[in-house]
Amino acid sequence: MNRTLVGYLLIGVFLLIDLYIFQALKFLFRSSTEATQRTMAWGFWGFSALSIGAYILILTLPADSMGRVTRTMLTFAVAIAYFSKFISIIFLFIGDVVRFFSWIWTQVVGGTISPAKTPHTELPGANVPPRNDTITRSDFLVKTALAAGTIPLVAFSYGIISGAHDYRVRRVTLPLKNLPRGFDGLTIAQLSDIHSGSFFNKTAVKGGVDMLLRESPDLVFFTGDLVNSRADEVNDYIDIFNKVRAPLGVFSTLGNHDYGAYVQWPSAEAQRQNVLNVVKAHKLMGWNPLMDENHILTQNGDKLAIIGVQNLGFGPAALRAGNLAKAYRGAEDYPVKLLLSHDPTHWDAEIRPKYPDIDVTFSGHTHGAQFGVEFGDYKWSPVKYFYRQWAGLYRETPPNGPEQTLYVNRGYGYIGYPGRVGILPEITIFTLKQV
Repeated sequence: MNRTLVGYLLIGVFLLIDLYIFQALKFLFRSSTEATQRTMAWGFWGFSALSIGAYILILTLPADSMGRVTRTMLTFAVAIAYFSKFISIIFLFIGDVVRFFSWIWTQVVGGTISPAKTPHTELPGANVPPRNDTITRSDFLVKTALAAGTIPLVAFSYGIISGAHDYRVRRVTLPLKNLPRGFDGLTIAQLSDIHSGSFFNKTAVKGGVDMLLRESPDLVFFTGDLVNSRADEVNDYIDIFNKVRAPLGVFSTLGNHDYGAYVQWPSAEAQRQNVLNVVKAHKLMGWNPLMDENHILTQNGDKLAIIGVQNLGFGPAALRAGNLAKAYRGAEDYPVKLLLSHDPTHWDAEIRPKYPDIDVTFSGHTHGAQFGVEFGDYKWSPVKYFYRQWAGLYRETPPNGPEQTLYVNRGYGYIGYPGRVGILPEITIFTLKQV
């Protein structure tokens, strides 16, 4: 079916949703003054007109006729509005189904049982109160339905306004059995999933970088997804992220989005050039991209290996571009090995079974779904049903091997939904400890 036709059919669905919600509002305001009812109607249909108007603009205007940020914001404004209304409709529909069957029951009881109880001596025209066969909507259920729809509207709107750039510093101590004395107390900052193509508030993005710099880490790791798809998305942010520096260097790798696999390219060569441009952007910012290679870090006469692998994902339709065997080569004899690998599915699929001497793997990728709940040590997000390791610290000790650690960073940026609810953007500060 033609995409434009589907779009216009969706407008019809939006109008049906609005009519259904409006009937509930009319019921709720039935006892209000005429002026109040009129204000409610104008407010409701005015908001609906703006939402549908925005959707028509998205549907009809060429993609390059409005800015990327404007199009994204309009799209999600419409999506949030009608998702919230849909939640209300679920409650209203359940109530209306119950009301319908209650009405059926009333008709059955009124038609078969009540007449039998009517006294035979009743004379025509006797003063018998009329029977009310209408089961009206419940005020409580209508209020509950509207409140249920308001919750996602408020939450997702707040997630854009505040949550998108509400950066949090998380501190993690990493005890390592074989850590050389020269690295005891070393601090590492991790950033992941910047997704510069999604940003809409450059000042806030800079504020997050300033937070990282105030931590004065010895070393910085970036674990992939600098852009959404195209290398030029980072151009406006190079002057911000080139401030991310550390005395022992900034080391980085690529994530699945950095390969431009989710857009159409005129040729395979154009896509390859885009990847090279992403790597070039890393270097312009003074970062050291590790493309299936390692770097031996020396501190106070001691050494450890930093390994960086290109994206290796092992979920459905995951992108596999890296070669861990190649990246590992030359790092075998160092007492501690730290691996940058974007996708956490790599840990169980290859790192743990084949490379038990890789002490810590630093990942990202999941974003914690940008939605969830975290209270103390408790965390939940729908992404947990897709990824075994999706946020925070994970440790495994094999029967005949040393403990291995994975840390999944919740991400610095966002993609798709331009905000975060509950799972906030993260800057991680690790401290290595000798044990």
